[in-house]
Amino acid sequence: MDYEQQDGMQMENGQDIDLSAASTTIDPSVIQSRIRQSASLQKENAAMDEDGVADQPVFPKLSAAQASGNKIEYRRVRCPPHRYTPLREHWEQILTPLVEYLKLQVRFNTKTRSVEMKTSPHTVDVGALQKGADFVSAFMMGFEVQDAVALLRLDDLYVESFQVTDVKLLRGDHLSRAIGRVAGQDGKTRFAIENATRTRIVIADQRIHMLGSYANLRVARNAICDLILGAPPGKVYNHMRGVAARMNERY
Repeated sequence: MDYEQQDGMQMENGQDIDLSAASTTIDPSVIQSRIRQSASLQKENAAMDEDGVADQPVFPKLSAAQASGNKIEYRRVRCPPHRYTPLREHWEQILTPLVEYLKLQVRFNTKTRSVEMKTSPHTVDVGALQKGADFVSAFMMGFEVQDAVALLRLDDLYVESFQVTDVKLLRGDHLSRAIGRVAGQDGKTRFAIENATRTRIVIADQRIHMLGSYANLRVARNAICDLILGAPPGKVYNHMRGVAARMNERY
């Protein structure tokens, strides 16, 4: 029995050896045919890609009027009483970017004392009307024209407003002192925060308006809130000095 088992094992091993040898022998004609097939497939794929690129439709950019279905859109921004005189003095500087850059139609309604804007057939940008409304609103809040124009040129600028009483409920002289701490002597504290955080700040009675990027607004808001809560200005100055140094290293 042992001999028969050994003979059977030898025969199986011999079959394995024969099968492996047969599998390793490759016909050169098969290789050539496969190479030709792969080359023809590559040519077909390249031709299909070229046809696909050529056949893709190209649509022209829609204007603002076409995007809204040829409907004229309006915006109205009211002018507060204390900004009526500055608006009259800087009317030409406000009108120029709205008409020449955004291609909007603008007028000032003397009855309602508001700036009215609407789109025209020449308006190209879909968001031009909203940008113009943000620009005029920033000027009405008290920002300079040169600072408010940045809203038209940059997309990552925001305007944030809050009241002093939103941070801490103050009344009487305590509220006046809090506003004085934010402004500082001759506006020194406000200028320090603006220069350190690269923002613009307007203090209009109990309301505070800020213009800048999101990250810079957060730093400026934290500094103003610390001053309202009673932090000494010297501590805020030191913190702003460190913030300015970090921002200079970053940029």
